[in-house]
Amino acid sequence: MIRALIAAAAIALTAAPALAQQVRIRGKVASLTGTTLVIDKREGGQATIALTPNWNVAELKPITADAIQAGSFIGTTEKPTGDGTGSSLEVHVFPPGVKMGEGHYDWDLAPGTSMTNGNVDQVVTGVSGRELTVSYKGGSRKVTVPANVPIVQMGPGDKASIKPGAGVFIIAAPKGDGTFITNTVVTGANGAAPPM
Repeated sequence: MIRALIAAAAIALTAAPALAQQVRIRGKVASLTGTTLVIDKREGGQATIALTPNWNVAELKPITADAIQAGSFIGTTEKPTGDGTGSSLEVHVFPPGVKMGEGHYDWDLAPGTSMTNGNVDQVVTGVSGRELTVSYKGGSRKVTVPANVPIVQMGPGDKASIKPGAGVFIIAAPKGDGTFITNTVVTGANGAAPPM
C-alpha cells in the first residue's frame, strides 16, 4: 500500500513531455472543502482543483546531501552554467525502487530552468558543491549541487496537512471550465513549500 502511494505521488514530481497537456500549480492552500481545493497561486490569483476520490498526499522531508549516493534516483531542477553542465536549484530523492519522469527537459520553476531525472552514477565533492553525474535514457548530465540548495526525500503524507497556508505543488489536468483535476498534492514537511 505504501509503495503504491509513493509511486502515485512520484508522478506529481514529474512532468516529462508525455504530461505536456497538464499544468503545474505552485502556491499555498486557501481552502479545502470536501474534494475541492483552492490554491492561492505563486503568480497571483487562484486555482480551483477537484481532487479525485482516491487522492493522496506526497510529503517532502529535508535530508542531508549525504543521502545522495551513487545508485540514487533523483530529480533536480537546474539552470545551465554555460559550460554544458547544470547547477541545481533543488534536489528531490526518490524512494528506493521508484523511478519516474526519467530524462532531461524544460521546467518552469524559474526562467531558463530544466529538470533532470535519472540515476546518480557518480558523486564527487568539488569546490562549488557536490558534483553529480546523472544518467537517463538517451544521455547523461553533470550537475553541481551547491551547499545551500534544498534537498528533500519523498514519501507518503497525511491529508490533514493540506490546510490553509500549506505550501503545495500540483500537476493537474484542465477540466475545460477554468478548473483543474488531480489525484496527488505535494507538500513539504510542516507545510513548507515544495522546492521544485
